[in-house]
Amino acid sequence: MSTYVEGGSGAIAAFFDLDKTIISRSSTLAFGPSFYRHGLLTRAQAVRTAVGHLAFRLTGAGHQRMERIRGQVGELCRGWPAAQVSDIVTRHLEDIILPHVYAEAHQLITRHRDSGQDVIIVSSSGQEMVGPIGAWLGATETIATQMAVADGCYTGEMEFWAYGEAKARRVRELALLRGYRLEDCFAYSDSVTDLPLLEAVGHPHAVNPDRALRRIARQRCWPVLSFGTFLAGQRAGLPGRTAVTDHGRAAGHGLAAAGRASAAGHGASASRAAAGHAAAGHTPAGHGPAGRARAGAGPGR
Repeated sequence: MSTYVEGGSGAIAAFFDLDKTIISRSSTLAFGPSFYRHGLLTRAQAVRTAVGHLAFRLTGAGHQRMERIRGQVGELCRGWPAAQVSDIVTRHLEDIILPHVYAEAHQLITRHRDSGQDVIIVSSSGQEMVGPIGAWLGATETIATQMAVADGCYTGEMEFWAYGEAKARRVRELALLRGYRLEDCFAYSDSVTDLPLLEAVGHPHAVNPDRALRRIARQRCWPVLSFGTFLAGQRAGLPGRTAVTDHGRAAGHGLAAAGRASAAGHGASASRAAAGHAAAGHTPAGHGPAGRARAGAGPGR
């Protein structure tokens, strides 16, 4: 099993979990203070969010906790204006997320891209968070939790929860759409809840793994990576604020993906790719025309 990035072929992708894999914290809970300052959270809710964030950073999120979070998030954000959430995320993204990006993860993403491989971020957090972060890091596409919106506000219902087996299912759907050979693809995660995702590819990697995933990785001889250095104020190689802001606005207005010219070897026209993305619910990073908003502030993982 390889522990390095092999040469690109146009049919290989690297799938990255986001929270505690690319960044050291929950991308959703990290915005709690900003949501409070803009009147979306009460003081009590903000305190509970802070406590939850601390617990996540210290112990991660197992299956039972993620199931609780799923229900809590839907109830919490019911009635929130989707456009306001998107605006808050894009305006505060660099201050809140950049200092917590692992430098090793950023370097690995860059190596995959330089090898001609697609980079897909697969996260349980909502598309409002994941989409701009993905564009910021230069990801090809994102798969994230999608929450229903009616009359511009979240209904509290999840249309798609990107968690567990659902992550792996979307990855397989995308592989069929893009022509990825999953046996040649890579995946990176810190949590045993992402075991289906890791098992879906030929080159799984455990990153700062929880106890259960570390045990499985050792049993199966999977590479175990340790990330601990942060980008901090570094900006080299990252897209500018304008690109992030444009993507955040697009994510706030819909998930129907604009056509993107396929990479060499994918063999699909831009129009067919756009239709396929819209049908499957995948979001190319940096794309998405105006439409009915569907992405939400989902639970982070």
